[in-house]
Amino acid sequence: MANAASGIAVDDECKLKFMELKSKRTHRYIVYKIDDKVNKIVVEKLGGPDESYDQFTASLPEKDCRYAIYDYDFVTEDNCQKSKIFFVAWSPDVSRVRTRMLYASSKDRFKRELDVTYEIQATDATEIEIGNIKDRAY
Repeated sequence: MANAASGIAVDDECKLKFMELKSKRTHRYIVYKIDDKVNKIVVEKLGGPDESYDQFTASLPEKDCRYAIYDYDFVTEDNCQKSKIFFVAWSPDVSRVRTRMLYASSKDRFKRELDVTYEIQATDATEIEIGNIKDRAY
């Protein structure tokens, strides 16, 4: 079903890969893009379970928008192993205005379909530094 605000649909593989990340932990991250040719949000890249946060941020294009999911593992002060899943809306200031508008108008429905609680909106690399993720996780 297409997003009423933007006319962009969500490919079934997007939800399938997200469920794999969430339940089976087969991916550390997923990068999604809007494919203009088919007017759908599609999976662009899957990060293996051993990939680092730096590899995740390197997979986001410098001059184009993307959505991403990142599974952040951490240990609490009580020494409990925890994990939080973050939705990242990557929209660099140097990307095209039309592209930023398309991603902005499609974001809420896509995030709702994936049912992700934690969100980070980033327009440059400093906003997706690991420190920001840590601050939001605790």
